[in-house]
Amino acid sequence: MQTISTTYDGDVAILTMQNGENRHNPQFSQEMLAALDSIVNKETVKALVITSSDEKSFSLGIDTDWLMPAMKTQNFEQIKQFMFDMDEVFKTLLLFPVPVIAAINGHAFGNGAILACACDFRFMRSDKGFFCFPEVDLSIPFLPGMIEFVKKAIPYYRFNEMCLSGRRVSGKELATDHVVECAYESQATLMEGALNYAKSFDKKRSIFAEHKKRFHKQIIETIDVENKPLIESLSLMV
Repeated sequence: MQTISTTYDGDVAILTMQNGENRHNPQFSQEMLAALDSIVNKETVKALVITSSDEKSFSLGIDTDWLMPAMKTQNFEQIKQFMFDMDEVFKTLLLFPVPVIAAINGHAFGNGAILACACDFRFMRSDKGFFCFPEVDLSIPFLPGMIEFVKKAIPYYRFNEMCLSGRRVSGKELATDHVVECAYESQATLMEGALNYAKSFDKKRSIFAEHKKRFHKQIIETIDVENKPLIESLSLMV
């Protein structure tokens, strides 16, 4: 079963995660990279919306049902490759040459929340779903690159609280903090709002890509330079 599907509404690509809680594992990262590559190669696309088909979850982050057995059997090469692939997903979104909009229709936890932060803009439901970084309770530290691009999306004081407390934050709170552009009262209005916003863009890819390349230069360098040795040693898993 494919975990990702891609549809189009005019010039807007809609990437839908369609595997329930949409937990991240090697299949997810590889299919996400393939989908993003296919979308960017379609020259008529002017914006991308990322969402989920699940009624409750946008994405609940790392697939522990895959990770825990892989750790137990010391399948470190597979784990490291997955982590490098996810870094590539994040970098691809950070440098994507058209606007990337997350339509967060349910819970976004851990790596799922981080995925939303890698997007350019976020919309969320106000009636259901929480945004949360539970890593502090799971004894999993953030990679340096993750910290850098989450800080572009979330004000420092809010990220500090969320990172150190693990508290679940609602769409209404995130709208107040301008982490999300708007929080909607239903799935229908969320998608309508996200798509209408996506359709408002008609930017030249070259200049849009150059802006993002310059904006995110330090973030990309942190991912490339600081994440790599930590992943290679798997010291972050200890």
